[in-house]
Amino acid sequence: MITDIDLKKKWFDFFESHGFKKIEGYSIIPENDPTILFTTAGMHPLVPYLLGEKHPAGNKICDLQRCLRTNDIDSVGDESHLTSFEMLGNWFLGSCDKETMIKYSYEFLTSPKYLGIPKERLAVTVFAGDDTAPRDEIAYNTWKKCGIENVFYLNKEHNWWALGGGVGPCGPDTEMFFDTGKPKCSENCSPACDCGKYLEIWNDVFMQYKVEKEGEKAKLLERPNIDTGMGLERTVVVLNGLKSVYDAGIFKQVIDFIGTKAKVGYHESEQAKRSYRIITDHLRSSMFVLGDARGVLPSNVGQGYILRRFIRRAVNCARNIGLDTKYFADIIDIYVDKHGEDYRDIKANRQKIKEELLKEVEKFSKALEEGHKEFDKVINGIERHKEFAKKTGEVVPNVISGKACFRLYDTFGFPFELTRELARERGYDVDEEGYKKAFEEHQEKSRTASAGTFKGGLADNSYESAKLHTATHLLMAGLRKMFGPQTMQKGSNITPERLRLDFNVDHKLTPDEISSLEKFVNDAIEKAIPVTCQEMTVAQAKKSGAVGVFDSKYGEEVKVYSIGDVSKEICGGPHAKNTKDLHHLKIVKEESSSSGVRRIKAVLD
Repeated sequence: MITDIDLKKKWFDFFESHGFKKIEGYSIIPENDPTILFTTAGMHPLVPYLLGEKHPAGNKICDLQRCLRTNDIDSVGDESHLTSFEMLGNWFLGSCDKETMIKYSYEFLTSPKYLGIPKERLAVTVFAGDDTAPRDEIAYNTWKKCGIENVFYLNKEHNWWALGGGVGPCGPDTEMFFDTGKPKCSENCSPACDCGKYLEIWNDVFMQYKVEKEGEKAKLLERPNIDTGMGLERTVVVLNGLKSVYDAGIFKQVIDFIGTKAKVGYHESEQAKRSYRIITDHLRSSMFVLGDARGVLPSNVGQGYILRRFIRRAVNCARNIGLDTKYFADIIDIYVDKHGEDYRDIKANRQKIKEELLKEVEKFSKALEEGHKEFDKVINGIERHKEFAKKTGEVVPNVISGKACFRLYDTFGFPFELTRELARERGYDVDEEGYKKAFEEHQEKSRTASAGTFKGGLADNSYESAKLHTATHLLMAGLRKMFGPQTMQKGSNITPERLRLDFNVDHKLTPDEISSLEKFVNDAIEKAIPVTCQEMTVAQAKKSGAVGVFDSKYGEEVKVYSIGDVSKEICGGPHAKNTKDLHHLKIVKEESSSSGVRRIKAVLD
């Protein structure tokens, strides 16, 4: 059996032997990107470099990236869905040598030294071509030369990558699949089918084009790239012939632990199995979010809302299987022991993760009791309606409406399954279709309000954003001068119109403090200080006095941006060329972000 540890080692051994530089994974919380809540793919943090910025580690890199996606959160509990996962990736920055990358892919997949998959068990897909770009015959012919017989041409829906909206860098990809040996579902069976014969394990994206306007034909990029991604957990499952991601590695370890503490066994029912899996997945995701260097705390908005939802769903599921939530801390320890070596911030924040998690657990446990009371009110309301209806001859069914079910879920954290279970105990049915409709309406409103379209990397690479990024450095320098060197950035969000900066200070800033901070920044702007950049090692950067909370994400070589003697920070950019370009800063709002963290919103005018 190949384990996730085996796969990671083989990956880095292989690519480092071919001249790729291993870099550390980035934060799971995107920096300066309001379009997306979490890092959803391995390439996401690298978009600035895919768009032309020079990476400190060079033009051939590889990494392991923690990712988090919530679009399928309600499917978690089945055989395959996860919210958090790890992605293995490698990149050619500034070149697109398809033949070399495909040969690398073939070697890694088939060599006995690495994955050792018989070539007969592999199938691959390549871009079939359309009005946007021609058929990818180079990819097709290279795979054939490698000895792969099952090569399929598929359309843009299957084998084309582009940024959200279809404008910007784009290109064909080639996807690699493991043939499970199942019979073909039809004469035309291919990896495009959902019959389960072919399972995807790797994807090479050839980012060689750009589209300047929607609907236009793609043009060749001056600086093309190759971006690849292999899902760690999924690939381990496929290679070992397992049915579920929960049957392997760390997930199986956690499920086995829960089984020693819960009153209901894992295999006792489908509901129990689902509860075990949700706890297993959601606590790992909570650990990643809370333990990240840019970690957030549970709240009612943004990333904090998702984190709160993870924890509350885990609490509900623990109740379903009779698991005392005090054991959540032990599960976190299992995960930190596992992931702490790959992500140092997780290891450093072990205690914080457990403390904040258990705070939210305690808070929700009280809310859960309120939910039970509200459920009783719903039932009592229906009973009163039935008594009144007797006088008019109206027949009132024993059904809890979909809206009432959704309100219990949305307001009190009651999952639909719990409402249905309690309803059955009282002799009631539930309006499942009505609940789904209310839930879908809520999702649509949420998407419209905050989801946005994935653009990747920095939300905007314009000079307006660059100026606000520079202003953020000046604000942090002013805050450290006012409140001491322990004051650090806890997050930022920058658009071309404004900046938002989170930092640790234990009190609400007074009007005088806000005025002093504005003056500090605007004095620096008036001095017309050049913004300079130097590349150096992390050790050299720290020795020079550069500030860097998130320096582990940049690799051994880092960029240090200096603004005279005012500010010196490790940063990936982009920045203004001179402070005079910022004109004038105005702080428009100061508020609480979370416990011990304040938030400033500012504009340049």
